[in-house]
Amino acid sequence: MQVLMNKVGVPLISAEKTLSHIVKYWVVVALLGQWMFAAYILSIYALPTIFGNSALTFSLSPGQGANTESSAESLVFFVHIIPAALMAMSGLFQLFPSIRKKYPKFHRYNGRMFLTLGLSGALTGLYLTWGAGFRFSDLGSLGVTFNGILIPIAIYFAWKAAIEKKFTIHRRFAIHSFILINGVWSFRLYLMGWFVVNQGANGNSASIDGPADIALSFASYLLPMAIAEVIFWAQRNKNNNIKWLAAIFAGTGAIITTVGVAAAVTMMWIPRIAKALDGLF
Repeated sequence: MQVLMNKVGVPLISAEKTLSHIVKYWVVVALLGQWMFAAYILSIYALPTIFGNSALTFSLSPGQGANTESSAESLVFFVHIIPAALMAMSGLFQLFPSIRKKYPKFHRYNGRMFLTLGLSGALTGLYLTWGAGFRFSDLGSLGVTFNGILIPIAIYFAWKAAIEKKFTIHRRFAIHSFILINGVWSFRLYLMGWFVVNQGANGNSASIDGPADIALSFASYLLPMAIAEVIFWAQRNKNNNIKWLAAIFAGTGAIITTVGVAAAVTMMWIPRIAKALDGLF
């Protein structure tokens, strides 16, 4: 493996280590963002339900599904949204090689739970969007719909490869499944980050069907999936230039996630968590 050298021939930093460090940073930032998202879901959906204050959820929820006159559709909405907190708290542990090697049983059962809940979330999400009509506009729902269609496909190939003990293929599709299942979470990050970078709306609309909204709704999962494929390519290849290219792509993804998490935490999640706790206690 080639490395950068100083004038006396002492290695400075390698492309492989740089890529590894960037990916680890990206995972840690995503983990923090996922846990904050879990706290947000529990605060504005689970706690008000437990304390019998559904009106508080209705006032804080950005989604239409929490505020419906149909008890059946409301139940489907909560079946869709509450497990997201559990997935947010546990899903990223599947990406840690040390946990996978040291606790293989946890990896298997946690993975099964994550993929099962992810499949349930995709199906209930598609129903809520098109069956129950919980959408701001048809055009603005295309990105999340395509996301929901891809989830069962990725889960099928991840599960099939695991059963056949083709673990390299399993890892690839499991990571794509993870990205897709978290597509709506990522869309929040991309949207909030977009507002921060542009100092407000730019190509956005109230019905989430502006050109920027539509582009971000697709990019929120297609871009991380593309970056993941570049990383897989670099990991299979000994070419140092390819590894540096992958490091640049991974760094771009990490920066986008960092900005998005910071924006979502400060602009969306913490303010609503504070209002929920204030309303309850």
